[in-house]
Amino acid sequence: MGRAAALMFAREGAKVIGCDVYPAGAESIVEEVRAAGGDMVSLHPCNLTDPVQCQALVDLAIETYGRIDVLYNNAAMAYFGWFGELSDEDWHKTLNEEINLVYLLTKAAWPHLKKNGGAIVNTASISGWQGLKTLPGIAHSTAKGGILGMTRHLAMEGGKFGIRANTISPGVIESNQTRPLLRDKEWADYMLGRVMLGRLGKVEEIASIALFLASDEASYVTGADLLADGGMSAW
Repeated sequence: MGRAAALMFAREGAKVIGCDVYPAGAESIVEEVRAAGGDMVSLHPCNLTDPVQCQALVDLAIETYGRIDVLYNNAAMAYFGWFGELSDEDWHKTLNEEINLVYLLTKAAWPHLKKNGGAIVNTASISGWQGLKTLPGIAHSTAKGGILGMTRHLAMEGGKFGIRANTISPGVIESNQTRPLLRDKEWADYMLGRVMLGRLGKVEEIASIALFLASDEASYVTGADLLADGGMSAW
Protein backbone atom coordinates (compact mmCIF):
# COMPACT_ATOMS: atom_id res chain seq x y z
CA MET A 1 0.00 0.00 0.00
CA GLY A 2 2.90 2.34 0.70
CA ARG A 3 4.37 1.84 -2.76
CA ALA A 4 0.99 2.32 -4.43
CA ALA A 5 0.37 5.49 -2.44
CA ALA A 6 3.79 6.96 -3.20
CA LEU A 7 3.27 6.44 -6.93
CA MET A 8 -0.29 7.75 -6.91
CA PHE A 9 0.38 10.84 -4.79
CA ALA A 10 3.44 11.71 -6.87
CA ARG A 11 1.46 11.29 -10.09
CA GLU A 12 -1.01 13.86 -8.77
CA GLY A 13 1.80 16.34 -8.11
CA ALA A 14 2.58 15.71 -4.45
CA LYS A 15 6.13 15.93 -3.17
CA VAL A 16 6.54 12.66 -1.31
CA ILE A 17 8.65 11.93 1.76
CA GLY A 18 8.81 8.23 2.50
CA CYS A 19 10.56 5.95 4.95
CA ASP A 20 11.15 2.27 5.45
CA VAL A 21 12.94 -0.06 7.85
CA TYR A 22 14.26 -1.87 4.76
CA PRO A 23 16.62 0.32 2.68
CA ALA A 24 16.43 -1.80 -0.48
CA GLY A 25 12.66 -1.53 -0.66
CA ALA A 26 12.72 2.20 -0.01
CA GLU A 27 15.34 2.84 -2.67
CA SER A 28 13.42 0.88 -5.30
CA ILE A 29 10.25 2.88 -4.63
CA VAL A 30 12.12 6.19 -4.83
CA GLU A 31 13.63 5.13 -8.13
CA GLU A 32 10.23 4.07 -9.45
CA VAL A 33 8.58 7.34 -8.45
CA ARG A 34 11.36 9.42 -10.00
CA ALA A 35 11.38 7.33 -13.18
CA ALA A 36 7.68 8.14 -13.55
CA GLY A 37 8.46 11.87 -13.24
CA GLY A 38 7.56 12.23 -9.58
CA ASP A 39 9.36 14.00 -6.75
CA MET A 40 10.30 11.85 -3.75
CA VAL A 41 12.90 11.56 -1.02
CA SER A 42 13.16 8.88 1.65
CA LEU A 43 14.74 8.26 5.02
CA HIS A 44 15.93 4.68 5.42
CA PRO A 45 16.39 2.72 7.49
CA CYS A 46 13.84 4.47 9.67
CA ASN A 47 12.06 2.88 12.63
CA LEU A 48 8.98 4.91 13.51
CA THR A 49 8.69 3.38 16.97
CA ASP A 50 11.68 5.59 17.87
CA PRO A 51 10.71 9.25 18.49
CA VAL A 52 14.19 10.40 17.47
CA GLN A 53 13.81 8.79 14.07
CA CYS A 54 10.28 10.22 13.73
CA GLN A 55 11.71 13.68 14.32
CA ALA A 56 14.46 13.02 11.77
CA LEU A 57 11.83 12.14 9.16
CA VAL A 58 9.88 15.32 9.87
CA ASP A 59 13.12 17.33 9.74
CA LEU A 60 13.89 15.81 6.32
CA ALA A 61 10.50 16.90 5.05
CA ILE A 62 10.95 20.46 6.29
CA GLU A 63 14.55 20.74 5.09
CA THR A 64 13.63 19.40 1.64
CA TYR A 65 10.24 20.95 0.95
CA GLY A 66 9.67 23.55 3.68
CA ARG A 67 6.30 22.34 4.95
CA ILE A 68 4.03 19.37 5.63
CA ASP A 69 0.51 19.32 4.21
CA VAL A 70 -0.39 15.63 4.47
CA LEU A 71 0.62 12.95 6.95
CA TYR A 72 -0.28 9.44 5.80
CA ASN A 73 0.35 6.98 8.64
CA ASN A 74 0.39 3.65 6.85
CA ALA A 75 3.34 1.85 8.48
CA ALA A 76 2.42 -1.08 10.73
CA MET A 77 3.36 -4.59 11.78
CA ALA A 78 1.06 -7.01 13.59
CA TYR A 79 1.80 -10.24 15.45
CA PHE A 80 -0.99 -12.79 15.66
CA GLY A 81 -2.17 -15.35 18.17
CA TRP A 82 -5.38 -16.38 19.88
CA PHE A 83 -6.26 -14.81 23.23
CA GLY A 84 -4.49 -16.74 25.98
CA GLU A 85 -1.93 -18.06 23.50
CA LEU A 86 -0.40 -14.83 22.20
CA SER A 87 2.81 -14.07 24.06
CA ASP A 88 3.06 -10.91 26.13
CA GLU A 89 6.01 -9.91 23.96
CA ASP A 90 3.95 -10.12 20.75
CA TRP A 91 1.08 -8.20 22.41
CA HIS A 92 3.39 -5.32 23.28
CA LYS A 93 5.20 -5.47 19.92
CA THR A 94 1.89 -5.18 18.05
CA LEU A 95 0.73 -2.18 20.06
CA ASN A 96 4.14 -0.57 19.61
CA GLU A 97 4.34 -1.21 15.89
CA GLU A 98 0.70 -0.48 15.03
CA ILE A 99 -0.37 2.34 17.33
CA ASN A 100 2.63 3.91 19.11
CA LEU A 101 4.36 4.72 15.84
CA VAL A 102 1.27 6.61 14.63
CA TYR A 103 1.21 8.64 17.83
CA LEU A 104 4.94 9.38 17.68
CA LEU A 105 5.11 10.50 14.05
CA THR A 106 1.94 12.56 14.37
CA LYS A 107 3.37 14.23 17.47
CA ALA A 108 6.54 15.13 15.53
CA ALA A 109 4.59 16.50 12.57
CA TRP A 110 1.87 18.29 14.58
CA PRO A 111 3.64 21.66 15.03
CA HIS A 112 4.11 21.95 11.27
CA LEU A 113 0.56 20.89 10.47
CA LYS A 114 -0.72 23.53 12.90
CA LYS A 115 1.02 26.29 10.93
CA ASN A 116 -0.87 25.81 7.67
CA GLY A 117 -3.56 23.22 8.38
CA GLY A 118 -3.45 19.91 6.59
CA ALA A 119 -4.70 16.36 6.47
CA ILE A 120 -3.86 13.31 8.54
CA VAL A 121 -4.82 9.95 7.07
CA ASN A 122 -4.39 6.95 9.37
CA THR A 123 -4.68 3.31 8.33
CA ALA A 124 -7.05 1.41 10.61
CA SER A 125 -8.66 -1.92 9.67
CA ILE A 126 -11.92 -3.80 9.52
CA SER A 127 -10.41 -5.63 12.53
CA GLY A 128 -10.96 -2.45 14.52
CA TRP A 129 -14.68 -2.95 13.99
CA GLN A 130 -15.22 -6.70 14.24
CA GLY A 131 -13.63 -10.02 15.11
CA LEU A 132 -12.98 -12.51 12.32
CA LYS A 133 -13.13 -16.15 13.39
CA THR A 134 -10.16 -17.34 11.32
CA LEU A 135 -7.91 -14.41 12.27
CA PRO A 136 -6.20 -14.66 15.70
CA GLY A 137 -5.98 -10.90 15.92
CA ILE A 138 -6.61 -9.88 19.53
CA ALA A 139 -3.61 -7.50 19.53
CA HIS A 140 -4.22 -6.31 15.98
CA SER A 141 -7.90 -5.57 16.66
CA THR A 142 -7.00 -3.70 19.83
CA ALA A 143 -4.39 -1.58 18.06
CA LYS A 144 -6.61 -0.74 15.11
CA GLY A 145 -9.50 0.12 17.41
CA GLY A 146 -7.10 2.48 19.13
CA ILE A 147 -6.24 4.10 15.80
CA LEU A 148 -9.94 4.82 15.24
CA GLY A 149 -10.25 6.49 18.65
CA MET A 150 -6.98 8.40 18.34
CA THR A 151 -7.96 9.78 14.95
CA ARG A 152 -11.33 11.07 16.14
CA HIS A 153 -9.55 12.86 18.96
CA LEU A 154 -6.98 14.35 16.57
CA ALA A 155 -9.85 15.60 14.43
CA MET A 156 -11.38 17.31 17.45
CA GLU A 157 -8.13 18.94 18.57
CA GLY A 158 -7.01 19.80 15.06
CA GLY A 159 -10.19 21.43 13.83
CA LYS A 160 -9.32 24.90 15.13
CA PHE A 161 -6.00 24.73 13.26
CA GLY A 162 -7.54 23.61 9.98
CA ILE A 163 -6.25 20.06 10.47
CA ARG A 164 -8.49 17.24 9.25
CA ALA A 165 -7.94 13.67 10.50
CA ASN A 166 -9.57 10.57 9.05
CA THR A 167 -9.03 6.83 8.86
CA ILE A 168 -9.27 4.15 6.22
CA SER A 169 -10.34 0.68 7.36
CA PRO A 170 -9.28 -1.82 4.68
CA GLY A 171 -10.71 -5.30 4.52
CA VAL A 172 -8.78 -8.17 2.95
CA ILE A 173 -6.24 -6.58 0.63
CA GLU A 174 -3.88 -8.50 -1.64
CA SER A 175 -0.43 -7.75 -0.28
CA ASN A 176 2.81 -9.40 0.77
CA GLN A 177 1.27 -10.17 4.17
CA THR A 178 -1.97 -11.73 2.90
CA ARG A 179 -0.69 -13.76 -0.06
CA PRO A 180 0.79 -16.55 2.14
CA LEU A 181 -2.46 -16.75 4.12
CA LEU A 182 -4.42 -17.38 0.94
CA ARG A 183 -2.73 -20.77 0.67
CA ASP A 184 -4.73 -21.76 3.76
CA LYS A 185 -8.03 -22.90 2.20
CA GLU A 186 -10.06 -22.53 5.40
CA TRP A 187 -8.80 -18.97 5.88
CA ALA A 188 -9.26 -17.99 2.25
CA ASP A 189 -12.74 -19.53 1.90
CA TYR A 190 -13.99 -17.82 5.06
CA MET A 191 -12.51 -14.41 4.30
CA LEU A 192 -13.53 -14.27 0.65
CA GLY A 193 -16.94 -15.71 1.55
CA ARG A 194 -17.48 -12.66 3.76
CA VAL A 195 -16.74 -10.19 0.94
CA MET A 196 -19.81 -9.08 -1.03
CA LEU A 197 -17.69 -8.37 -4.09
CA GLY A 198 -16.15 -11.84 -3.91
CA ARG A 199 -12.54 -10.75 -4.36
CA LEU A 200 -9.56 -9.30 -2.56
CA GLY A 201 -9.03 -5.57 -2.53
CA LYS A 202 -6.13 -4.03 -4.42
CA VAL A 203 -3.51 -1.78 -2.90
CA GLU A 204 -4.29 0.89 -5.51
CA GLU A 205 -7.89 0.97 -4.31
CA ILE A 206 -6.72 1.88 -0.81
CA ALA A 207 -4.21 4.44 -2.11
CA SER A 208 -6.95 6.20 -4.07
CA ILE A 209 -8.99 6.61 -0.87
CA ALA A 210 -5.97 8.05 0.93
CA LEU A 211 -5.50 10.47 -1.96
CA PHE A 212 -9.13 11.58 -1.71
CA LEU A 213 -8.99 12.09 2.06
CA ALA A 214 -5.77 14.10 1.69
CA SER A 215 -7.19 16.31 -1.06
CA ASP A 216 -9.31 19.45 -1.12
CA GLU A 217 -12.19 17.32 -2.43
CA ALA A 218 -12.49 16.02 1.16
CA SER A 219 -12.29 19.49 2.71
CA TYR A 220 -15.44 18.91 4.83
CA VAL A 221 -14.53 15.38 5.91
CA THR A 222 -12.90 14.93 9.32
CA GLY A 223 -13.20 12.46 12.17
CA ALA A 224 -14.52 9.89 9.69
CA ASP A 225 -13.62 6.31 8.91
CA LEU A 226 -13.99 4.98 5.40
CA LEU A 227 -14.52 1.23 5.30
CA ALA A 228 -12.93 -0.21 2.18
CA ASP A 229 -13.80 -3.87 2.63
CA GLY A 230 -15.84 -4.91 -0.41
CA GLY A 231 -18.96 -4.97 1.74
CA MET A 232 -17.48 -7.35 4.31
CA SER A 233 -18.84 -5.43 7.30
CA ALA A 234 -22.27 -4.78 5.81
CA TRP A 235 -23.76 -8.21 6.50
